[in-house]
Amino acid sequence: MVLHDVNISIHAGEFIYLIGRTGSGKSSLLKTLYGDLPLKKGTGECCGFDLQKLKTREIPYLRRKLGIVFQDFELLTDRSVHDNLEFVLRATGWTDKRAMESRIQSVLDLVQLEGKQQKFTHELSGGEQQRVAIARALLNTPHLILADEPTGNLDPQTSLEILNLLLAISQAGTTVLMASHDYATMQKFSSRIILCDNGSVKEMTEIHASVQ
Repeated sequence: MVLHDVNISIHAGEFIYLIGRTGSGKSSLLKTLYGDLPLKKGTGECCGFDLQKLKTREIPYLRRKLGIVFQDFELLTDRSVHDNLEFVLRATGWTDKRAMESRIQSVLDLVQLEGKQQKFTHELSGGEQQRVAIARALLNTPHLILADEPTGNLDPQTSLEILNLLLAISQAGTTVLMASHDYATMQKFSSRIILCDNGSVKEMTEIHASVQ
């Protein structure tokens, strides 16, 4: 989906729902923000980077300021929770072993996975795997977390727990933009809503049945 008529500002510490039908442009918006799709027209900035002028070599630096959480977790299933997180730290330039261990413990504490470091990811429940994915997203102290249907594969109770965790992260100062179809849960936790509709992006004041 090609996006047009997009005029939004997202501020530090906000929690924002991104909604819309399948194919409406939600994923395109997220991919543009993390540099997977180029911004060919207009102006845009994300975490201090000019998206229209973004060069390929700059994309890894942009992504160090972002945390990305996917519906299907995208964890390394042949490694432990600890090794999944250590892999990301090493890939993003960390070299101090003591600092890495401290950061891994810190993010696992934040997502309430104390004691799970040595578990393989396939041994965890879906909710625990998503908590690992959120911990991974937090490793480099991002300005913004992009969560693409993070509760899509989870049962209702676990979805509420993950949403509560993301809300707490935003309240601590990290902006969260969450794409979701889980309108029932969203109505329990009202927040700012952005609607993608046929490639345009606009603000909404409430969730309407017509967009479900």
